[in-house]
Amino acid sequence: MSVKPSGKRVFSGIQPTGIPHLGNYLGAIQYWVDIQQDNECIYCLVDMHALTVWQEPVSLRKQTLEQTAVLLAAGIDPNKHILFNQSAVSAHARLAWIFNCVARIGWMNRMTQFKDKAGKNREANSVGLYVYPNLMAADILAYRATCVPVGEDQRQHLELTNDIAQKFNHDYKTDFFPVVEGFIPKTSARVMNLRDGSKKMSKSDPSEQGRIELLDEDDAITNKIKRAKSDSEPLPSEQEGLSHRLEALNLVSIYSVLAKQSIEQVLQDFGGKGFSPFKSALSDLLIQKIAPIREETKKMLADKQYLQTILKEGAEKASAIADPIVSEAEYIVGFLK
Repeated sequence: MSVKPSGKRVFSGIQPTGIPHLGNYLGAIQYWVDIQQDNECIYCLVDMHALTVWQEPVSLRKQTLEQTAVLLAAGIDPNKHILFNQSAVSAHARLAWIFNCVARIGWMNRMTQFKDKAGKNREANSVGLYVYPNLMAADILAYRATCVPVGEDQRQHLELTNDIAQKFNHDYKTDFFPVVEGFIPKTSARVMNLRDGSKKMSKSDPSEQGRIELLDEDDAITNKIKRAKSDSEPLPSEQEGLSHRLEALNLVSIYSVLAKQSIEQVLQDFGGKGFSPFKSALSDLLIQKIAPIREETKKMLADKQYLQTILKEGAEKASAIADPIVSEAEYIVGFLK
């Protein structure tokens, strides 16, 4: 997997549930902004994926607009690229049904994310949660996108996308769908829970103390970092000293990405010191990054009609690309034009 695309059609999506947090920003959003310069980018609020678990309808609509505002405030340019909500483009659902019929049950049974999300009571979960990787494949291939920014936890789904494309092409004796390449952001961080360094930072965690939200006020950011789990030892001078200190490694990694320094450089500055001065410096860095996004988001949320217009125009541009591709796929499988 390459590090950074250039001259590619890029597709990526994010669920519009909850308030985006620091992990979303450093793991995806920041990278989305960065790669706009050299690529054709299609960014999607995957509200259909959100339905794989129960969503309060009023909250889902509200959070879709909030997520839109955050993405725009962070630097997504809807004039040069495409930003839309998934449900507004019917091509996704149409192609997903075809892929439901192409993909094999054995492939679905191997998807580790379903096992993780469903837990022990898998029979009580929705069919949508089981087959949503097929919808994810449709999201990408409806645009014949050749590049998808992914984290390690999405690598298996990207492999499934290529398996589906290959089987479709083989079954119907065509080369219609391309190979999709994954790009792992070099500058991203796998941000962990501030209270438990063994778990990813998550919107669904019942405690807000485990995450920094992109709409947090300055005081909230400072307090969350101050209370973030650490230990009684000073920071080491070398990275090896963090190998068994998950919470310390998490905080240093966040600082590293925000400051655009290597972990070794961060430890040169803070090694041998206690956590108090380090946490103070980390809070300052976070506020410097998050405050402008938070304030711009607030301004945009005051004009919801503007946000709805952005999504509507984005959906029209997305449909103009996806509808002909999916119509051709439907013809290939035998549907009447």
